[in-house]
Amino acid sequence: MSLPGSMIHPAATPLTQQERQQFVDVVTPHLSDNMNRNVGIHGLQRFNKTGKLIGNALTVKVRGGDNLLVYKAMTMLQDGHVLVIDAQGDENNAIIGELIKLDCIRRGCVGFVIDGAIRDVASFENTPCYARSITHRGPFKTGPGEINVPVIVGGQIVNPGDIIVGDEDGVVSFPYAHKDELLALAAKHADKENKVKEMIASGVENQSWYMDLLHEKGYL
Repeated sequence: MSLPGSMIHPAATPLTQQERQQFVDVVTPHLSDNMNRNVGIHGLQRFNKTGKLIGNALTVKVRGGDNLLVYKAMTMLQDGHVLVIDAQGDENNAIIGELIKLDCIRRGCVGFVIDGAIRDVASFENTPCYARSITHRGPFKTGPGEINVPVIVGGQIVNPGDIIVGDEDGVVSFPYAHKDELLALAAKHADKENKVKEMIASGVENQSWYMDLLHEKGYL
Protein backbone atom coordinates (compact mmCIF):
# COMPACT_ATOMS: atom_id res chain seq x y z
CA MET A 1 0.00 0.00 0.00
CA SER A 2 1.28 3.46 -0.92
CA LEU A 3 1.94 5.87 1.91
CA PRO A 4 0.66 9.45 1.95
CA GLY A 5 2.75 11.48 -0.44
CA SER A 6 2.86 8.86 -3.18
CA MET A 7 -0.73 7.67 -3.63
CA ILE A 8 -2.23 7.19 -7.09
CA HIS A 9 -5.93 6.31 -7.24
CA PRO A 10 -8.23 5.62 -10.20
CA ALA A 11 -9.95 8.60 -11.79
CA ALA A 12 -13.57 9.37 -10.99
CA THR A 13 -16.18 8.66 -13.64
CA PRO A 14 -16.61 11.84 -15.72
CA LEU A 15 -19.88 13.73 -15.95
CA THR A 16 -21.95 12.85 -18.98
CA GLN A 17 -22.43 15.41 -21.73
CA GLN A 18 -26.04 15.79 -20.59
CA GLU A 19 -24.93 16.52 -17.01
CA ARG A 20 -22.40 19.09 -18.20
CA GLN A 21 -25.07 20.72 -20.33
CA GLN A 22 -27.14 21.38 -17.19
CA PHE A 23 -24.58 23.99 -16.10
CA VAL A 24 -24.18 25.86 -19.40
CA ASP A 25 -26.45 28.74 -18.30
CA VAL A 26 -25.55 28.63 -14.59
CA VAL A 27 -23.19 31.40 -13.47
CA THR A 28 -20.68 30.90 -10.68
CA PRO A 29 -22.05 33.72 -8.47
CA HIS A 30 -25.41 31.92 -8.25
CA LEU A 31 -23.66 28.72 -7.18
CA SER A 32 -21.40 30.55 -4.75
CA ASP A 33 -24.23 32.54 -3.17
CA ASN A 34 -26.05 29.30 -2.44
CA MET A 35 -23.00 27.87 -0.67
CA ASN A 36 -23.09 30.62 1.95
CA ARG A 37 -20.73 32.90 -0.01
CA ASN A 38 -17.63 31.48 1.65
CA VAL A 39 -17.00 28.44 -0.54
CA GLY A 40 -15.04 28.56 -3.77
CA ILE A 41 -11.63 28.79 -5.32
CA HIS A 42 -10.06 32.25 -5.12
CA GLY A 43 -6.78 33.95 -5.95
CA LEU A 44 -6.46 32.43 -9.44
CA GLN A 45 -6.56 34.30 -12.76
CA ARG A 46 -8.64 33.33 -15.77
CA PHE A 47 -6.44 33.03 -18.84
CA ASN A 48 -9.01 32.05 -21.47
CA LYS A 49 -11.00 34.74 -23.24
CA THR A 50 -13.78 32.43 -24.40
CA GLY A 51 -15.30 29.19 -23.20
CA LYS A 52 -16.85 27.98 -19.97
CA LEU A 53 -15.36 25.33 -17.71
CA ILE A 54 -17.72 22.48 -16.79
CA GLY A 55 -16.52 19.06 -15.74
CA ASN A 56 -15.30 17.11 -12.78
CA ALA A 57 -11.95 16.95 -11.11
CA LEU A 58 -9.03 14.70 -11.78
CA THR A 59 -6.75 15.95 -9.04
CA VAL A 60 -2.96 16.08 -8.91
CA LYS A 61 -0.72 17.14 -6.03
CA VAL A 62 2.87 17.98 -6.95
CA ARG A 63 5.95 19.51 -5.44
CA GLY A 64 6.12 23.20 -6.28
CA GLY A 65 7.62 23.67 -9.75
CA ASP A 66 7.65 19.95 -10.62
CA ASN A 67 5.22 18.33 -13.09
CA LEU A 68 6.34 14.70 -13.40
CA LEU A 69 3.07 13.40 -11.91
CA VAL A 70 1.10 15.62 -14.30
CA TYR A 71 2.40 13.37 -17.09
CA LYS A 72 1.05 10.33 -15.28
CA ALA A 73 -2.29 12.08 -14.71
CA MET A 74 -2.52 12.83 -18.43
CA THR A 75 -2.65 9.11 -19.18
CA MET A 76 -5.69 8.80 -16.89
CA LEU A 77 -7.79 11.61 -18.39
CA GLN A 78 -11.21 10.85 -19.83
CA ASP A 79 -13.69 13.01 -21.72
CA GLY A 80 -15.13 15.59 -19.31
CA HIS A 81 -12.31 15.67 -16.75
CA VAL A 82 -10.88 18.93 -15.44
CA LEU A 83 -7.20 18.69 -14.55
CA VAL A 84 -6.96 20.24 -11.07
CA ILE A 85 -3.35 20.67 -9.94
CA ASP A 86 -2.22 21.60 -6.45
CA ALA A 87 1.26 22.97 -7.09
CA GLN A 88 1.33 24.51 -3.61
CA GLY A 89 0.97 28.01 -5.03
CA ASP A 90 4.53 28.01 -6.33
CA GLU A 91 5.01 30.61 -9.07
CA ASN A 92 8.68 30.05 -9.88
CA ASN A 93 8.21 27.39 -12.56
CA ALA A 94 5.33 26.69 -14.93
CA ILE A 95 3.47 23.45 -14.25
CA ILE A 96 1.90 23.22 -17.71
CA GLY A 97 2.28 24.86 -21.10
CA GLU A 98 1.03 24.45 -24.64
CA LEU A 99 2.29 20.91 -25.26
CA ILE A 100 0.65 19.46 -22.15
CA LYS A 101 -2.49 21.45 -22.92
CA LEU A 102 -2.72 20.03 -26.43
CA ASP A 103 -2.35 16.43 -25.34
CA CYS A 104 -4.79 16.86 -22.45
CA ILE A 105 -7.41 18.30 -24.81
CA ARG A 106 -6.78 15.41 -27.22
CA ARG A 107 -7.59 13.04 -24.36
CA GLY A 108 -10.88 14.78 -23.51
CA CYS A 109 -9.81 17.22 -20.80
CA VAL A 110 -12.15 20.22 -20.73
CA GLY A 111 -9.92 22.64 -18.82
CA PHE A 112 -7.39 23.37 -16.11
CA VAL A 113 -7.38 24.74 -12.56
CA ILE A 114 -3.84 25.19 -11.26
CA ASP A 115 -2.58 26.56 -7.97
CA GLY A 116 0.72 27.45 -9.58
CA ALA A 117 2.06 29.00 -12.77
CA ILE A 118 1.59 28.29 -16.48
CA ARG A 119 3.43 29.34 -19.63
CA ASP A 120 2.62 29.63 -23.35
CA VAL A 121 -0.30 31.69 -22.17
CA ALA A 122 -1.51 32.67 -25.64
CA SER A 123 -2.35 29.03 -26.35
CA PHE A 124 -4.99 29.07 -23.61
CA GLU A 125 -7.03 31.86 -25.20
CA ASN A 126 -9.87 29.50 -26.07
CA THR A 127 -9.19 26.76 -23.51
CA PRO A 128 -10.60 27.19 -19.98
CA CYS A 129 -7.65 27.72 -17.67
CA TYR A 130 -7.33 29.24 -14.21
CA ALA A 131 -3.89 29.59 -12.65
CA ARG A 132 -2.02 31.75 -10.18
CA SER A 133 0.42 33.39 -12.59
CA ILE A 134 2.60 33.17 -15.72
CA THR A 135 6.30 32.43 -16.04
CA HIS A 136 8.57 31.49 -18.94
CA ARG A 137 10.53 29.12 -16.68
CA GLY A 138 9.76 25.46 -17.28
CA PRO A 139 9.11 22.78 -14.66
CA PHE A 140 11.38 20.20 -13.07
CA LYS A 141 10.48 16.56 -13.68
CA THR A 142 11.65 14.53 -10.73
CA GLY A 143 8.55 14.07 -8.56
CA PRO A 144 7.17 13.22 -6.12
CA GLY A 145 3.42 13.64 -6.37
CA GLU A 146 -0.03 12.11 -5.94
CA ILE A 147 -3.07 11.63 -8.16
CA ASN A 148 -6.76 11.58 -7.26
CA VAL A 149 -6.31 12.60 -3.66
CA PRO A 150 -7.89 15.62 -1.92
CA VAL A 151 -6.01 18.78 -2.87
CA ILE A 152 -6.11 22.45 -1.89
CA VAL A 153 -6.45 24.91 -4.76
CA GLY A 154 -7.03 28.60 -4.16
CA GLY A 155 -7.93 27.98 -0.53
CA GLN A 156 -10.55 25.37 -1.44
CA ILE A 157 -10.38 21.64 -0.76
CA VAL A 158 -11.15 19.82 -4.02
CA ASN A 159 -11.83 16.10 -3.92
CA PRO A 160 -11.47 13.76 -6.88
CA GLY A 161 -14.71 13.77 -8.88
CA ASP A 162 -15.94 17.12 -7.54
CA ILE A 163 -17.88 19.16 -10.08
CA ILE A 164 -15.95 22.18 -11.33
CA VAL A 165 -17.67 25.20 -12.88
CA GLY A 166 -15.70 28.20 -14.08
CA ASP A 167 -16.62 31.40 -15.91
CA GLU A 168 -15.47 35.02 -16.09
CA ASP A 169 -16.22 35.48 -12.37
CA GLY A 170 -14.09 32.59 -11.14
CA VAL A 171 -14.28 28.91 -10.23
CA VAL A 172 -16.46 26.93 -7.82
CA SER A 173 -16.31 23.26 -6.89
CA PHE A 174 -18.66 20.97 -4.99
CA PRO A 175 -19.42 17.26 -4.55
CA TYR A 176 -21.51 15.52 -7.18
CA ALA A 177 -24.07 14.63 -4.48
CA HIS A 178 -25.08 18.32 -4.26
CA LYS A 179 -25.52 18.78 -8.03
CA ASP A 180 -29.32 18.66 -8.29
CA GLU A 181 -29.93 20.78 -5.20
CA LEU A 182 -27.52 23.47 -6.33
CA LEU A 183 -28.98 23.49 -9.83
CA ALA A 184 -32.45 24.09 -8.37
CA LEU A 185 -31.22 26.82 -6.02
CA ALA A 186 -29.27 28.54 -8.79
CA ALA A 187 -32.38 28.54 -10.99
CA LYS A 188 -34.39 30.22 -8.21
CA HIS A 189 -31.58 32.72 -7.72
CA ALA A 190 -31.56 33.59 -11.42
CA ASP A 191 -35.33 34.07 -11.39
CA LYS A 192 -35.08 36.38 -8.38
CA GLU A 193 -32.42 38.50 -10.07
CA ASN A 194 -34.45 38.72 -13.27
CA LYS A 195 -37.34 40.17 -11.25
CA VAL A 196 -34.97 42.72 -9.71
CA LYS A 197 -33.78 43.69 -13.20
CA GLU A 198 -37.41 44.23 -14.21
CA MET A 199 -37.93 46.44 -11.15
CA ILE A 200 -34.86 48.53 -11.99
CA ALA A 201 -35.98 48.87 -15.61
CA SER A 202 -39.45 50.00 -14.47
CA GLY A 203 -37.98 53.07 -12.78
CA VAL A 204 -40.09 52.63 -9.65
CA GLU A 205 -38.83 54.91 -6.89
CA ASN A 206 -39.01 52.37 -4.06
CA GLN A 207 -36.57 49.67 -5.10
CA SER A 208 -37.62 47.14 -2.50
CA TRP A 209 -34.74 44.74 -3.18
CA TYR A 210 -32.42 47.02 -1.21
CA MET A 211 -34.72 49.55 0.47
CA ASP A 212 -36.33 46.80 2.54
CA LEU A 213 -32.89 45.69 3.75
CA LEU A 214 -31.89 49.24 4.69
CA HIS A 215 -35.14 49.57 6.63
CA GLU A 216 -34.57 46.24 8.39
CA LYS A 217 -31.04 47.30 9.42
CA GLY A 218 -32.23 50.65 10.76
CA TYR A 219 -30.83 52.91 8.06
CA LEU A 220 -34.22 54.23 6.95
